[in-house]
Amino acid sequence: MTRIFPRPLTAAFAATAALSLAACAYNETLGRNQFLIVDDAALTQQSDAAWAEALRTQPTSRDAAANERVRRVGGRIVQAAGLTNRSWDYAVFVSNSPNAFVLPSGKIGVTTGLLGLVRNDDQLAAVLGHEVGHVVARHAAERYSTTALSSVAISGVQSVAGDYAKAAGAIGGLGAQLGVLLPFSRNHELEADRLGVDYMQRAGYRPSESIALWRIMAGQRQGSTPEFASTHPSDASRIAALEQYIASQGWS
Repeated sequence: MTRIFPRPLTAAFAATAALSLAACAYNETLGRNQFLIVDDAALTQQSDAAWAEALRTQPTSRDAAANERVRRVGGRIVQAAGLTNRSWDYAVFVSNSPNAFVLPSGKIGVTTGLLGLVRNDDQLAAVLGHEVGHVVARHAAERYSTTALSSVAISGVQSVAGDYAKAAGAIGGLGAQLGVLLPFSRNHELEADRLGVDYMQRAGYRPSESIALWRIMAGQRQGSTPEFASTHPSDASRIAALEQYIASQGWS
């Protein structure tokens, strides 16, 4: 049976489809197509502003040895990733939570909690390799683009939903989050893990220590979120993927 959609909804679907096709690009590093409607350069200003805000509002460590360690290991990873053509900045933030983050403009933050958790430079390289992997893979631009497209599609549904607009928005948002955005983010994490291991190996670090790192991380977690509703893979999924990839490369 043929279904006839209201014109505004049809137009919204058409615009979304056209935008999707126009913005697809093949990423050789990842071996797949990416949907990109924003260039990484467009995110640089926002990234720099976020970095400045973090430095202004969050306490940073003055431990010279800790800062030098992050810069040294990070420098080797950046060189292995072929990203020495941009300026990189590193900071150690004072926090008991073991964490790290990267910004597209070449900024990496590591917490004192993470430095206290890793047992050697190889494990620190696993973390920094993962973060640099996000930059090489253009995950920030892809995440931004996917979120923007989902917003466009949901807005189109809401415009013709009448009295059910709010309900349609809520259901549509949840569906987009669980069906597209979160799983896609998990895929990003696994891709960054794989790229990070590549950079570890090129930089002279032991890829197997990435597995040891995630086993440590799994052991210190207080609780867990079901994988289907999490932006990160479960520790078991992540470890299994790393073990399979490292074995396939014949690394140790």
